[in-house]
Amino acid sequence: MNYQQIVPPVLNSFLDQDGRVRYYACEALYNIAKVVRGDFIVYFNQIFDALCKLSADSDPSVQSAAHLLDRLVKDIVTESDQFSIEEFIPLLRERMNVLNPYVRQFLVGWITVLDSVPDIDMLGFLPDFLDGLFNMLSDSSHEIRQQADSALSEFLQEIKNSPNVDYGRMAEILVQRAGSPDAFTRLTSITWINEFVKLGGDQLIPYYADILGAILPCISDKEEKIRVVACETNEELRTIRADPGEGFDVGAILSIARSQLTSEWEATRIEALHWIATLLTRHRAEVISFLNDIFDSLLRALSDPSDEVVLLVLEVHACIAKDAQHFRHLVVFLIHNFRSDHLLLEKRGALIVRRLCVLLDAERVFREFSTILEGEDDLDFASIMVQALNLILLTSSELAELRALLKQSLVNSAGKDLFLSLYSSWCHSPMATISLCLLAQAYRHASAVIQSLGEEDINVKFLVQLDKLIRLLETPIFAYLRLQLLEPGKFTWLLTALYGLLMLLPQQSAAFKILKTRLKTVPSYTFSGEQLKRTSSGNPYFQILHGNEDGNRNQDDNVINFPSRLQQFEHMQRLHRMHMKSQSQSRSLSSTMGSQERKKSDDSRRPSSVSEIARPPSRSQWINSGHMQR
Repeated sequence: MNYQQIVPPVLNSFLDQDGRVRYYACEALYNIAKVVRGDFIVYFNQIFDALCKLSADSDPSVQSAAHLLDRLVKDIVTESDQFSIEEFIPLLRERMNVLNPYVRQFLVGWITVLDSVPDIDMLGFLPDFLDGLFNMLSDSSHEIRQQADSALSEFLQEIKNSPNVDYGRMAEILVQRAGSPDAFTRLTSITWINEFVKLGGDQLIPYYADILGAILPCISDKEEKIRVVACETNEELRTIRADPGEGFDVGAILSIARSQLTSEWEATRIEALHWIATLLTRHRAEVISFLNDIFDSLLRALSDPSDEVVLLVLEVHACIAKDAQHFRHLVVFLIHNFRSDHLLLEKRGALIVRRLCVLLDAERVFREFSTILEGEDDLDFASIMVQALNLILLTSSELAELRALLKQSLVNSAGKDLFLSLYSSWCHSPMATISLCLLAQAYRHASAVIQSLGEEDINVKFLVQLDKLIRLLETPIFAYLRLQLLEPGKFTWLLTALYGLLMLLPQQSAAFKILKTRLKTVPSYTFSGEQLKRTSSGNPYFQILHGNEDGNRNQDDNVINFPSRLQQFEHMQRLHRMHMKSQSQSRSLSSTMGSQERKKSDDSRRPSSVSEIARPPSRSQWINSGHMQR
């Protein structure tokens, strides 16, 4: 039988407009195939292409005939040893993007049949049609979704049992599908990625960044199953250790993690930070080389609405700040952020500073803040920032050791150095300076600072800060100070300082009543009136030049030069007064100019009244006004 002359015309008949012709063409080809069997394979690609189109034929009878022919061709292919999978795959890949449901069923059917043939290695060509199968998972037809899922499950099982798999090409496809709007597609792709990470390991190193970019958003997926698999995959990926020499791209992974810091989902942002921290631990030098690319993003993350995110960001910053230059860089940028965003300072300032003190050395953190703030040009901000730092110093449990060191300012060099380091910037705020002196037990200097305050210094802001301090004096932190009041003869300058604060408070304020009540409890039997007379009389500016602070038993020359400190404080306060005066004048000038502008505007809107005043009265107006009466 010369079937080579018969088959081509029959194949052409499949394109005929008449449904009956297409039907009889199917019947004819069916009969030919039954006779020639294996020899029929030479026309397989043309027959497959024709059957693909006929599977979606508008004529039901043609569809039915095509299905019969399709089953026969499948039987022939599974029996034949002449079938070429290499020649067939390009045709299959081309057809996989067709959206017609009948064609999709036809294609999945063929993929399943060919995969069941032991001599045909469909797994080796899986990357060529994998994307098409994933595309079918979101089909509107439940049957097609089920068939595609079944085929994918079978392939995944084969991958688990196969020693040689091209993970790389398929990973690229899976990463794209992990971002699908269809939940079932996302779940399947993440499940595949999870298995790939477990199985592929080192083979996937060049694709780590892409895989991470797919996993991180899925960690916050609305579907719980996807979240669970994504989290598991993320942990698996993090356990694999690789070096840049093996193709591990630190920069690419950092870029992915940085981009996810702006994710709307908290869980994703948290895991992105975990990755940055992990990379810092394992590949510090490489991460530091990319610091300029990620530092701004890390700083912006300090404004994150989630406290957990902020704490993690601080851990990353602390890890970076182990180097001195990066530590200063961090503090400078923190101050810059606090200056530009006062809300950040108000809401997160304490959390940020306290956490840094835990992660880094608290003394180092406060010294660096103080050094930078000492030369701050924005005096208003410097005052606000110092007040915030002072409140943290006085109230945070993390700073207990720092407070203990400051209490030794008058008796050892370490405490003295810390006191002097903080004092330079604490001078921006009178109340912070007084608080620091009380903490350091420099009561005589505290009294001198209080008495140096002028009328301009006692404003609403000052009184608010003073109110806070009075309330803090009643907390356990200042228990030592209250106990010292049991010995007023020894701590006369403490009494002088507290009475000085009392005199600055409005008598009707709650703080006044609190402090007054406390001072009433000071025992009188241990107090010498003569001592108070000697202590309180005279000018404190000169008295401070002589003698030691209360309780200071250090008699050597290594003592704090308090007169110099007082001059430093007064100089800083003069700068603040000049600044306030300048601001007041500017506001006054602006107000005056604004009034003049409004007046000009009002005048320009009343041209008629002006002309009426300037114009001589008419004769009738003159008569009516009584001037013509005799």
